[in-house]
Amino acid sequence: MEKTKIDQGRPYDWAKASKDYAAYRDIYPKSFYRKLIDFGIGNAGQVVLALGTGTGVLPRAMHPHGAKFHGIDINAGQIEQARILSEAQGMDIEWKTCPAEDTGYPDDKFDAVTAIQCWHYFDKKIIVPEIHRLLKKSGRLAIGFMIWLPNESAIAAASEALVLQHNPHWTGGGFDRLALEIPDWLEDRFTLETLHTYEEDLPFNYDTWRGRFRSCRGIGATLDKVEVDRFDQEHLQMLMQLTPDNFTIPHQLTIEVYRKCKM
Repeated sequence: MEKTKIDQGRPYDWAKASKDYAAYRDIYPKSFYRKLIDFGIGNAGQVVLALGTGTGVLPRAMHPHGAKFHGIDINAGQIEQARILSEAQGMDIEWKTCPAEDTGYPDDKFDAVTAIQCWHYFDKKIIVPEIHRLLKKSGRLAIGFMIWLPNESAIAAASEALVLQHNPHWTGGGFDRLALEIPDWLEDRFTLETLHTYEEDLPFNYDTWRGRFRSCRGIGATLDKVEVDRFDQEHLQMLMQLTPDNFTIPHQLTIEVYRKCKM
């Protein structure tokens, strides 16, 4: 997605939401990580680069499987939280603040590169050659995405509507089920290996669902503290009217895996 189309060009700063992001965005189900392992991503002995890693959700979750992870993000606040969390857990993960399009790593360094919940932020004309350069022979690129489904959940739809009341520029909602297709950026650099999608109902309560929305781009990364607090209180009141304290939200999860080709 072009940056001017994200939130209609309204600026955002993930560092503002980093603490909530660290606390509430580690919500990918275990099934997601098992599937990545099955698809050859993050296995023991591999060296893996996580692009747009945020607070390091994927490297920290997959670290026990035995791969050596590097995580990068353009936002220093996110990387600071990733480092704090991984050090508290005794995890040997290397973190770096830099753009994904210009990593500074040497050629042929990684067995796999991941882009989870961030692929739409990148300029494909720049990022695709960079990933190709970074991957070892026959290395893999994994792109992952998880979305709640507002057309199948009254709670998710109401939460999205409240975000738009507080930030009409937000473009992070309104998603229907995604249909996976072969992308047009493959050229002669990558070949398709896997297109996989599935659905899962994820558990939440008032606290975790509110945190999920406070940490979203349209609220925590954009609004000031007073505005975020106002949204959060209205969100709680709305949830208390809609549902008991424990509920599930349907999500679609997608995984795309591409293998590096010779050029």
